[in-house]
Amino acid sequence: MSRKPIYLDYLATTPVAPEVKAAMLSCLDESGDFGNPASRTHMYGWQAEHRVEIARADIAELIGADPRELIFTSGATEANNLAIKGVFESQGFQGHFVTSAIEHKAVLDPANYLQRKGVGVSFLPATKEGLVDIEAVERSLRPDTRLVSIMWVNNELGTINPIKEIAHRLKRRGVLLHVDAAQALGKLPIDLADVPLDFMSMSAHKLYGPKGIGALFVRRGATPAPLAQIHGGGHERGFRSGTLPTHQIAGFGAAAKLARELWQQDQAHYAELGRYMADRLLGMAGASLNGSLTQRLPQAINVSFAGVGGEALLAALTGLAISSGSACNSAVMKPSHVLLGIGAGRERADSALRFSLGRATTRADIDAAVQAVEETLLMLRGNPLD
Repeated sequence: MSRKPIYLDYLATTPVAPEVKAAMLSCLDESGDFGNPASRTHMYGWQAEHRVEIARADIAELIGADPRELIFTSGATEANNLAIKGVFESQGFQGHFVTSAIEHKAVLDPANYLQRKGVGVSFLPATKEGLVDIEAVERSLRPDTRLVSIMWVNNELGTINPIKEIAHRLKRRGVLLHVDAAQALGKLPIDLADVPLDFMSMSAHKLYGPKGIGALFVRRGATPAPLAQIHGGGHERGFRSGTLPTHQIAGFGAAAKLARELWQQDQAHYAELGRYMADRLLGMAGASLNGSLTQRLPQAINVSFAGVGGEALLAALTGLAISSGSACNSAVMKPSHVLLGIGAGRERADSALRFSLGRATTRADIDAAVQAVEETLLMLRGNPLD
């Protein structure tokens, strides 16, 4: 039996934690809280609803929000769509939308949809360090700007945008802010009592919760509020219809609670191993960092390797589970829009790999990964770089 690859792709997804698995299993069969949370005429429904509200409170506590401000969705992609498309549909698809050119496709594709509907859309360039400039955001605003959407942490680079500062500036201008926090939840300290954003998208599977469940934070009083994009029963205060998946929500809540409990331990682990991983990877011949060295999650790094193609390198690294900086679209390899967006250039974008750590990652894992990359680089290049 072959050994499993070393997993260094935790920004893509995380395994569910044991505590999360236990919470989910307790909501699946007749021995647990399997009922429909909307069935409020009997005990089974009450118990399921109670589990949902416990989880809602645990997630709200992680981000400093009121539980009533959380709307459960199928993930951050749906939450992004609900916030962005929902706000502009409520305005008859009139006005102006601002986002950055290096957002996740779950924001860029809704932005393109808005353009087709007649909404004015501005795509802000990022700095060469993979950050959104605060002044550029302010300069982009127009009298009819309804909403700005900026991600908290970039999913390819791990870079951290100055969301708190952007939120305060937009609040003074009376402009709504949506933040995609899929990669920030459980990794950065978030206190929405101190960060006046209006909408925030989250996903459970990025912090040891299950796939298929996420949430949208909708600040009380945010106007215009988004219109529902899924209809059929008026669940979640009319924002999102559909029977709530109690087991997935319980898992999301357990993951949020665990993130709070393990906060200090996680931060110390990622800081130490992240520095070590960065030193080892950037110490290789021909290696260069993509994005900021300082304004990023310590557990994530995006590195280009001169003289090789990222896809060839990735294909040869069968013992590692990592991500390429390129995306495959309709069977045609295209360089990452994020790397091109920060001015990396086609060659550098094509040779990029993303490494990201998790709770189970060890120094030995990093050493083995670096050794595998070094050996593969020598093989692909033929001759080592000077």
